[in-house]
Parts: sequence; C-alpha cells; structure tokens
Amino acid sequence: MGPQDLGFGAASIGNLFRPMADEDARAVVHRAWQAGIRYYDTAPHYGFGLSEKRLGAALSELDLEGTATLSTKVGRRLDPRPDADLSSLRQAFVSPEPFESVFDYSYDAVMRSYEESLARLQRARIDILYAHDIGAFAHGADHPRLFAEFMEGGYRAMRELRDAGDVSQIGIGVNEIAVCEEMIHAGEIDIIMLAGRYTLLEQEPADSLLPLCAQKGVKLVVAGPYNSGILAKGVRGGGTPPNFNYEPAPPAIVERVGRIEDICEAHGVPLIAAALQFPLMHPQVSTVVPGMASVSQVDAAIDLMAIAIPDALWADLADQGLLQSGLRQAG
Repeated sequence: MGPQDLGFGAASIGNLFRPMADEDARAVVHRAWQAGIRYYDTAPHYGFGLSEKRLGAALSELDLEGTATLSTKVGRRLDPRPDADLSSLRQAFVSPEPFESVFDYSYDAVMRSYEESLARLQRARIDILYAHDIGAFAHGADHPRLFAEFMEGGYRAMRELRDAGDVSQIGIGVNEIAVCEEMIHAGEIDIIMLAGRYTLLEQEPADSLLPLCAQKGVKLVVAGPYNSGILAKGVRGGGTPPNFNYEPAPPAIVERVGRIEDICEAHGVPLIAAALQFPLMHPQVSTVVPGMASVSQVDAAIDLMAIAIPDALWADLADQGLLQSGLRQAG
C-alpha cells in the first residue's frame, strides 16, 4: 500500500478547531503532493470557503495538468454573517471568512454551491461531488423531510451535473451507515465517503453495506480511520484514554482496543498502521482519508502505509473475535 491509496482531507486547512497560517496550509498541501497523494477532499463548510480557497490556490501551483482527483460537497449553503466574531470558534472552525453554513438540499442551492466551489477551487470541473451530512445522524427526526427535499431537488441537480460531464461521480459524505443503504436504494450513486464507521473497531458495514456496494458498483472512501484518536494513540501507554468518536472512550472500547493493540505489538506492527491499512483490505474501499493537519502528519501517514502487515496479524485478530474472519481475505 502507498500514497496512491491515501486521500488528503482538507478540513484541517479550513482552520478546524484552531487557526492555521496560510503558509502552513500551503506547506501541508505541497507536502502531500510531493509524497504522491493525488486525491483531495474538501467542502464549502470547512472554514466557510477557506479550505476550498487554500486547496485551490495550492493545487493551481502544483497540478498544472489537472491530474488530481478533487472532491467537494453540496448541501450546506454559505450565508453572509458580517457581524461574526472571526476570532471565535464557529461550527468547529476558526475562520476569517464572514459566513455561516446552513443546510440546504434544494436544487438551486446545490447548483449554486457547485458553481461557487468551482470559483474557490480555481477549477473548470470537479471529479466527485458528495451531498454533505444527509441522514439522521446530522438531522435527527427531520431526516425524512430533508431526504425527500434532497431526492426531489439536490440529487436531481447532481444527476444533471454528472450527465452533462461537469462531475465524474456523485455520492454522499456522511457519518452513518443507515443513510448509505437508504441512498443506494433510492437513487443511482457512484461513491460514498463514510467517516468513522468502517474501522478496525467498527466493522458493521461488512455485514450489509459493503455487499450492497459491491452489488450496485458503489465505491467507498473511508475517512476517520482512527475513530477520532483511540486507534492512533492506543490505550497501553497509560494516562487518560484517548477519545472514541469525539467522546471519552467507554470501558468496553478501551478493553477491545487494548486487545487489538497487544496483538499488533506481538507482530511488531504499530496499532496506528494496522488501523490505517485495515479499510483498504476490502475491494470496495478505494481510498482511506486520515487526518493530516501538518507536514509531519503527512510524512507519518506515508510511512505507516509502507509498513508490511503480516497475514498472521489479521488471522490472530480474527481468531480472537476482533476481526470478521472473511475480511482478511477480502482484499
């Protein structure tokens, strides 16, 4: 496995949780490109346009022949907020852009979002267009109404863009399994970006979603392979257990991670390397997108992808009930 299997998630260069200088954002994109990464994912929501602007500026210097695969998202419009406190944390970003993102899955909003993204990204077309955060995970009881709005409006716009050749693939970018299966049954899509739900800890998609994707020819991009930290740091180092899905890890998760970590150590493989490479074992998974917020994190991801993981490690995980036995042969 190598950099061709990695994607660069550009939320970090949209000032996710903390400010990042323009030169640091440029440096991390440049390092990803130099390392051989060619898939870049962003969204209008990330810094309220800041991520797209920075990514577009960097790729305009690097990708003169347009060889990168670029994805962005629709479903959140950017409304002006001239009175916003630009130094404060707003919707998880500290951004100098005076906007706020608002969910809108209508036809007009999707078309307008696409055009605005083209301008910020300095591109003539976008390779992959995802509908951002559709589903009950984000919308709760309002999901049925918003999903109907999307199917009648935003999805129709995405189909038109694909049919016209303005985008190559359409899909959804979400944090839950249920809406992935709902979307595959409701319409024709090419790809899904699924964050945090198909990891060394969470293998539920192997039961029904991945077989359904194989049946329908839908590829999966896996983001959040570390479950927000615990699979990157492990639990055997002492101290407070890392977060699991952005919250303190419950005891059962800490115990399970510890067992996985012990097996990895017995085979001389860092837990984080096994976590990063695991999703790619399944043939429906095309790319894994870890967090890369700095040049050092890019270099670390490249190194982790180069670590050879023996089949015996996956076999031991399966024998201990920590890995579905069929997954180690899937890829």
